[in-house]
Parts: sequence; C-alpha cells; structure tokens
Amino acid sequence: MALVCTVVSGVLVTGVVLITVFILRLFGILRHGCEYKPGQKGSVSVLVVAGSGGHTTEIVRLMGSLSQSYNPRHYVIADTDKMSEEKIRTFEAEQEKSVSPSQFTIHRIPRSREVRQSWSSSVLSSLSALMSSVPLVFRLQPDMVLCNGPGTCIPLCFAGLLLGVLGLKRVLIVYVESICRVETLSLSGKILYYFSDYFFVQWAQLKDKYPKAVYLGRLV
Repeated sequence: MALVCTVVSGVLVTGVVLITVFILRLFGILRHGCEYKPGQKGSVSVLVVAGSGGHTTEIVRLMGSLSQSYNPRHYVIADTDKMSEEKIRTFEAEQEKSVSPSQFTIHRIPRSREVRQSWSSSVLSSLSALMSSVPLVFRLQPDMVLCNGPGTCIPLCFAGLLLGVLGLKRVLIVYVESICRVETLSLSGKILYYFSDYFFVQWAQLKDKYPKAVYLGRLV
C-alpha cells in the first residue's frame, strides 16, 4: 500500500512539474513573440488557414497583398469544405501568370465545428482536428500561421505553439479578424487574442475594446 502511494505521489509530482514547465515555456513564447522576425535570412514559409465561404475569400485577398517572400504557402482547409480549394487554385494560377512560379500545397484536416453543431459533440470533433493538426504542422514546420477566423485555425495555431514549447521551432501566429466583425470578436478571435503574436482588427471600435489588437484600417 505504501509503495502504491509513493508511485501515485511521484506521478502526480511529475505531472505538476511538467505542466508548470509547459505553462512557463508558453508564457515565455507569448511574451517575446513580437521579437521573433521570420524571413530575415530569406523567404517565409506560411501556413494559411482557409475557411468556407467569406473566410476563404478574405484570406485569398490578403495573400494577394503579400510579397513573394511568403513562400512556400501551405493552405489548410476542412475536409468538408467543397469550395475553398477551387478558390485557392484559381488564385495561385493567377499569381503564377503575373509573378514567379507558385510554390504551394493544399492540405485537409477534420473540421473543428460545423455550423449549428452542438457544443458537446464539438469537443470530440475539435480533438480530432487537433490530432490531425499536430503531425501536419510538425511535418511542414512553417515560420508563420496566418488565419482569419474559421474554427479550423484553433487546433493549427495550438500545434504551432506546441512546436515552440517543445523547443523545435518558433512559429509566429498572425490573426486577422474578419471584416464582418464590427462590434465583437468571433469565437476564434476571442481565443487567439491571448495566444497570437499579432492580432489585427479592421474596425476602430474593436481596437478600443481590445488594446492588444492592431488597427490598420481595412485590410481585405
């Protein structure tokens, strides 16, 4: 009995230590995130999270305003998204005509939460998305994750943060809130406001409510 108690106590202490180290590492990464400047020695590998409908339209417009230094581009869409891949391929085809040949890939992961999906079932779907996101992000090793609100971005951003916590690679998290969000942040925005390195809003009143946000006017 004493041996069992000792083992259990050891496991609990180890767990507490690991959790403490994880939190401290995460805090350090978030605190010094803006000091990280990817691309100083070359191109920036960017993981772009596309959502269905307006999210994809906005993120594609945003990509069109970036230089070719953001290359290669790895797009990630939900496995139930039927339209985003076509929009991305059309955009990249136009880019290839006007500038240098495109270097891009498209990947699919399970959707974190469907529209009108219950919160209880969304927990399981979010875990499924996270399980797919971690090996994908670890394999691609992007310099930056760029997203604008689809639920799919949450597990991908946390997978990027995990790379930094484990000391494998620092990944910059850049969040651009949708132009449709005028008075309040989206659910994804409310979560990633605390974990992103750069958080952009497109309406001045949101900057007043969320001091960390950066307001540069309309971006898309």
